[in-house]
Amino acid sequence: MYKLLKPLLFLMNAEKAHHFTTRLYSFTNNIPLLRNIINAPFKYEHTDLEREVFGLKFPNPVGLAAGFDKDGKYYEQMSQLGFGFIEIGTVTPRAQAGNPQPRLFRLPKDESLINRMGFNNDGVDAMVERLKNRKKTNVIIGGNIGKNKTTPNDKAHEDYLICFDKLYDFVDYFVVNVSSPNTPGLRELQEKEPLTKLLSLLIDQRKTKSISKPILLKIAPDLTEGQLDDIIAIVKETRLDGLIATNTTIDRSGLSTDQSTVENIGNGGLSGKAMTSKATAVIKYLADHSGGSFPIIGVGGIRSGKDAQDKIDAGASLVQVYSGMVYEGPMLIKKIKKAIK
Repeated sequence: MYKLLKPLLFLMNAEKAHHFTTRLYSFTNNIPLLRNIINAPFKYEHTDLEREVFGLKFPNPVGLAAGFDKDGKYYEQMSQLGFGFIEIGTVTPRAQAGNPQPRLFRLPKDESLINRMGFNNDGVDAMVERLKNRKKTNVIIGGNIGKNKTTPNDKAHEDYLICFDKLYDFVDYFVVNVSSPNTPGLRELQEKEPLTKLLSLLIDQRKTKSISKPILLKIAPDLTEGQLDDIIAIVKETRLDGLIATNTTIDRSGLSTDQSTVENIGNGGLSGKAMTSKATAVIKYLADHSGGSFPIIGVGGIRSGKDAQDKIDAGASLVQVYSGMVYEGPMLIKKIKKAIK
């Protein structure tokens, strides 16, 4: 089915195509007969795929990366594709429009995307209202939290704490996003001092809760080895539950797409095939230099079962996909699970 739709979707603006497909899939899932017919090909589970990571039991290790379902509108429907977990967000305390459109671009020659979305979302209160209706599925949900664009970095911790507290009863784990390249100054929060402060505050806040939920950090693929060493030290010092490696890259080297086309697109984070090896290398460095002392969720350029297995071999406990589905379609999840099994 996706092979037939893909040429038509690629004629559309990338962001419009995303909204069209998610709404169409959501609509069909509300019709019981269609839901069963459409979702039957995606079914594939096996006990060998089950994983227990940071205290959570995952039916399989393949997740949907943050950015696909920014507002928690489609987690019920997307779970029907066979994901073992779904990460929603990035969400901020207040609703914000994000960057001007167009802000999502395909690079077909590289099977990659460039986005500068800018944390467009409806705000944490709207997400909480949707999660209150979490009834139809037991899929594990992660909440990816960030700061509003207008919030200065010295007040950023307040935004993260707001999202953390409001979402706490409605998600299964948290991801602290300080690595998006599309919010001005955000990546400065990856520096050792502000990052240690932010994570320590969140971990201290967790101690006030009756149930302890995992807190992960999502990092950029563009960090130096020295910065990665700092990340490892911070994880150990704060006793963070794990890392997600990696977010999108600002590196444009090695692309097959014409340079003028890339320059005309402008700023944004690159994802997809073009960063497969970069993300895998970061995972391996983190795993090797930490002695495998904490779990890593591997994400970045996974478009086949081999890509997923490479990340697991490098040290990832779980994997996530997004851009790969744009080029391969939703059957990618089943293919990855079969390859891992």
